[in-house]
Formats: sequence, C-alpha cells, structure tokens
Amino acid sequence: MRADRQTAGRGRQGRAWTSPTGNFYGSTLVRLRPSDPPPASLSLVAGVALHEAAGAYLADPVPLTLKWPNDLLLSNAKLAGILLERVEQAVIVGIGVNLAHAPDLPDRPTATLASAVSPSDFAQTLAAAFERWLGRWRGEGLGAIREAWLARAHAAGTALRLHAPDSEAIEGLFDGLAEDGALRLRLADGRGRVIHAGDVFLI
Repeated sequence: MRADRQTAGRGRQGRAWTSPTGNFYGSTLVRLRPSDPPPASLSLVAGVALHEAAGAYLADPVPLTLKWPNDLLLSNAKLAGILLERVEQAVIVGIGVNLAHAPDLPDRPTATLASAVSPSDFAQTLAAAFERWLGRWRGEGLGAIREAWLARAHAAGTALRLHAPDSEAIEGLFDGLAEDGALRLRLADGRGRVIHAGDVFLI
C-alpha cells in the first residue's frame, strides 16, 4: 500500500513524520508463520531491501549505508526510515523514503535520492526487492539476512551515541549485530553491550 501524502505520519516512539508530496510512503503486511525467524528481525529484511531498491537509482550506491535499527543513510545523512508495528500474528512494515524532499530534522542531517524516480516506480522496485529478501529470511534463516545487513552497514568501529528508553545516552563503537539482530556496542572500557531498543546517532 502506498500513499502520495500522509496527514498523520509518525516515526519511532510516536514522533511526527513530515510527508511532503513527491516522497515515498508505503507499507506492507507480513503474516507470520510458526517457522519464521523473530518478527523484530523484519527490520533487517526491510533495510536490505531498501538499500537494494535505493541503490538501483544511484550512479554510485557506495555512499548508501544501513544504520541500526531502522535507517538508510546517504553519505551519513538520513535518506529513509523503517517502522515495524505488530498486529496479532502479522507485522506492518512501514517505509518512508526522501525521493524529492529532505525534511529539516533538528537532530540529524537528511538527504534525498535526487533522482527522477516517481513514488509509484520506486514502490515497484522496493516491492520486488522486499519479496526476494523476505523469501531468503524464511528459506535461509536470520543468519543470511544478518550477514547481508552487515555487508551494507557502516564500518565496524564507527562511533555511535545511543539514546535508550528511560536511560542516559551511551557512547561506544559499532561492534556488529548479535545473533538475534540486536546491536552490539563496544564501550570505552572495553566491555560489550547488547542493545535491543533505542535511537542511534553517528558521532
């Protein structure tokens, strides 16, 4: 499902999401099966599919990187975001992409795809990519998706600041993903920490 414009768009933790005409706003419903990997790992599926779809419209896709848990960056500026919502035995995967307009956000830089692609054409490219990676998630398991996500993420050792719910900010170095897809952070004292929720910023 795709919308030309949203009147009540929202991001993580209920934050408002601006929705100017010309950008992509879409969602898909994944009905869960008993044999599926953990539902939360669909964010990794969506991220890899989104990276593939956006890269198809760039002459040089190298500046595209994934940032845990739900962002696609272009030259370290936010190009797209993902939001999962569980509804009984299904997950709604919502995706927003700055095709033509980059909203002004107070806490991070933003970017646009700067391509002539229309939202409807982008929807078709993204749907095909998501279907392929969803099939691999179900057929090969979370490990294959985790490795594909890491291959498209910013480098190990990247400095990050984490704002976790109900806690002070934590800084550390990106140390990959845990087996379940959670973020691994290496703290200044050398200890490792596994993060399952929070907002992450490059520093």
